[in-house]
Amino acid sequence: MSERKVLNKYYPPDFDPAKIPKLRLPKDRQYVVRLMAPFNMRCRTCGEYIYKGKKFNARKETVQNESYLGLPIFRFYIKCPRCLAEVTFKTDPQNMDYAMEHGATRNFQAQKLLEEEEKRMQKEREAEELNNPMKVLESRTKDSKLEMEVLENLQELKELNQRQANVDFEAMLKQHKEVEETQKRKEQEEDEQEMKAMLEQAQNCRLLVDSDSDDEVTKHCPNPTAQTKPRDILQEDTQSKRLTMESWECSLGKLSTRAQLAGLVARRKEKPHPALDKGMETRGTTATTSSLPAAAAATSSLGLLGAYWDSEDSD
Repeated sequence: MSERKVLNKYYPPDFDPAKIPKLRLPKDRQYVVRLMAPFNMRCRTCGEYIYKGKKFNARKETVQNESYLGLPIFRFYIKCPRCLAEVTFKTDPQNMDYAMEHGATRNFQAQKLLEEEEKRMQKEREAEELNNPMKVLESRTKDSKLEMEVLENLQELKELNQRQANVDFEAMLKQHKEVEETQKRKEQEEDEQEMKAMLEQAQNCRLLVDSDSDDEVTKHCPNPTAQTKPRDILQEDTQSKRLTMESWECSLGKLSTRAQLAGLVARRKEKPHPALDKGMETRGTTATTSSLPAAAAATSSLGLLGAYWDSEDSD
């Protein structure tokens, strides 16, 4: 099976290209091409503006009996997008531009007019120099003056370059680097000093906090070596219990003293028998003497009440 895409084709040995019939196409044959408007124009029929760069499907043909230095000139046919009137323009290789033929007018272009004016003035100058030798001399003197001015400007530029060449750029760069290095060292030293100061401040704060915590621990936890006897622990417990006051003691006061209850407790008075006055007096003195140490020893209200009942029983 042969390949579908073949680059090299087979030519038989008896192939004669002269026998192939040639197509005889007319010279003024037209081709359909896609182009853009080369300049701004205005339709003469409807007054529609056709701007540069607008795309058209145009017909192209070769202009007969016209050429420029052997280059053919082409003509293009387009239609107005509004009224469909035919507009034609052709190439202008002499001016490297396009020339309008009919159907529209080309809009004003200042740049093109300026270029045309410069070309016209150049041609007039050349023609005048050919006919007037004094004009040629004047133009030469002007050209020589311009050359002298240009040379002077070049000399000034060379002198400026030589002045700048005397400057040692390497030394300047070295000096600049040294300044930068010293500035960096100063900044690093300042940063190190700030870091040291911050660390010292933080350590001092920590030491103060640690010392405060140690003092609190020593206050709450006494030295165990100070307690030499095992009974000291019990004595400390009793002392701490005595230091803590009860709620009724804080509000009403202590009830352990006899002088405070002297006005509250009153003895019942009875008329004893006259025969037993002496015996009662002796018993009363003994009861009071025996009850006094008991009342002094009692430190609570219950003890006082017990002493009071004992005194009644003795009576």
